[in-house]
Amino acid sequence: MMRWLSTLGKSFQVRRQMPDLVRPTRPTPREVKLLSDIDDQSGLRSQVPCLYFYKGRENHDGRRNNKEEDPVKVIKAALAETLVPYYPYAGRLREGPGKKLAVDCTGEGVMFIEADADFTLEDFGEEVQPPFPYWEELLHEGPGSTEFLHSPLILIQVTRLRCGGFIFGFRFNHAMSDGTGMGQFTAAMAEIAGGASAPSITPVWRRELLSARDPPRVTCIHREYDDTSTTKLQTNPFGSATDLVDRSVFLSLAKISALRTSLPPHLRLKCSNFDVLTAWLWRCRTTALQLDPEEEVRLMIAVNSRPRFNPPLPRGYYGCAIGLPVALTTAQELIQNPLEYAVDLVMKAKSQVTEEYMKSAADLMVLKGRPKFTVASTFWVSDLRRFQFHELDFGWGKPIYGGPARLRPAMKILSYYTNKTNKAGEEGISVFLCLPKFAMEKLTGEIDRIGR
Repeated sequence: MMRWLSTLGKSFQVRRQMPDLVRPTRPTPREVKLLSDIDDQSGLRSQVPCLYFYKGRENHDGRRNNKEEDPVKVIKAALAETLVPYYPYAGRLREGPGKKLAVDCTGEGVMFIEADADFTLEDFGEEVQPPFPYWEELLHEGPGSTEFLHSPLILIQVTRLRCGGFIFGFRFNHAMSDGTGMGQFTAAMAEIAGGASAPSITPVWRRELLSARDPPRVTCIHREYDDTSTTKLQTNPFGSATDLVDRSVFLSLAKISALRTSLPPHLRLKCSNFDVLTAWLWRCRTTALQLDPEEEVRLMIAVNSRPRFNPPLPRGYYGCAIGLPVALTTAQELIQNPLEYAVDLVMKAKSQVTEEYMKSAADLMVLKGRPKFTVASTFWVSDLRRFQFHELDFGWGKPIYGGPARLRPAMKILSYYTNKTNKAGEEGISVFLCLPKFAMEKLTGEIDRIGR
C-alpha cells in the first residue's frame, strides 16, 4: 500500500506491506485472566499511540552495528520472543458480566506492519517533536485493529527512512497497561534485540492487588470522578473557542529554577521541578484562558502508586497503577495568590495517593459502575519523564524523540511532560499541550519572560 505525506511541506511516499500477526515464538498458556478494577475503568478504554525516531546505523557502544541489519527484522524477532513472558499481550480483551474486562490469552498475536518511506529525518526540520499531524501514516490502523475489544492489544509499524534511520510506531491498549507497564514491555524488547535471552525484569500479572475488596468500601474522597450534573463546572474547558492548537513548549531547567526562587525557603527545598512547573503552568494556563474569576478550576495529576503500597507493588507489575488525585480552587484564588499557593495545592494532591486511596478507587469502580473521569474545568498532567522513552535502544542508539504521537481528541485537557535537550544544548522539560490559539500565544509569551 502506498500513501502520501504532504504535511512536511512537500509530498512524500509511505509504502506499507500488508499487516502481519506476530505470535510468541513458543507455546504459551491458554487461559483467561481478569483485569483489575483499576485497569478496566471507563476512562482507560482507549488506544495510546507513540512514535520513536531513530538515526541511521552507527556504532553505539559495541552494540549491534552491522550495517546490513534491518530494524524491521530485528524488532519483529525481538517482539516475538518478548511475547513469550508477556503472553497476555498476544491475546484479546473480552467483556464479561457487568462489562468486567478479561484478557483471553489466545496467542493470536500482535499486529505488525513493515513500511518504507522516501524521506529523511532531516525533512522533519531542526527538532522532531509533537504534534505529528502525519502520525497515522507512521502508525497505520490495519484491518481488524481499531476496536477496543477483540482486537490486537498492540500495533507496531516500523518505517525505514531514506537516510538509513527508521521510525518505530507503537500503539497499546491502555486498559492492559499504564505508561510504566508499557515502558517495561518495550524495554524488554530492546534488551532482547540487543542479544539478551530474557528480560531483566520478570513481568508480574497479579491484577488482584488492584481489584475491589469484598465487601467494597469507599474510604477516600475521589474528586476525579465527580458527577458534573450536580455542579457548576464548565463542561467545555475552552469555552466557545474552536481554534485549538497542539504544541510542544520547552522550559529549561534554568527557567524552572528561576520560578523556584519566588517560593519561600521552606517550600523551595521541599518541592520538585514537577511541582514548580505544574503549579506555574496551571496558573498561567488559567490566566491565558480568561476564565470567570469565580469559576472552579481543577488540576488532575497522574501519580504512579507502585511505591506507595506497603510493601510496594511487585517489581515487574505491568498493569495500570495510576492514581488521579485532584486539586481544586477558583480561577481568582489561583491567579491572585502567589505561586506558592498553587505549589502547595499540587503537593497536597500528590500526597493523597496511598495504598488505601487506590483500594478505595477500585471499590468505587464496582459500587458506582465505573464512572468516567471528570474533565470539566480540568487541567490534567501526566509526567512521562520516568518512563525513559528517550532511552529505548534497539541497537541503533537512543531515539531523537520518543513519546506520545498525539493528544487524544477527547483529552485535549491532558498535557504530557518529557525530558528534552534543546538545540542550544539546554536540558529541560518539554510540555505537550493544547490551548485555543490566543491562549497559547499568551502562555508562550510568559515562558519567554521567565527569568528576565
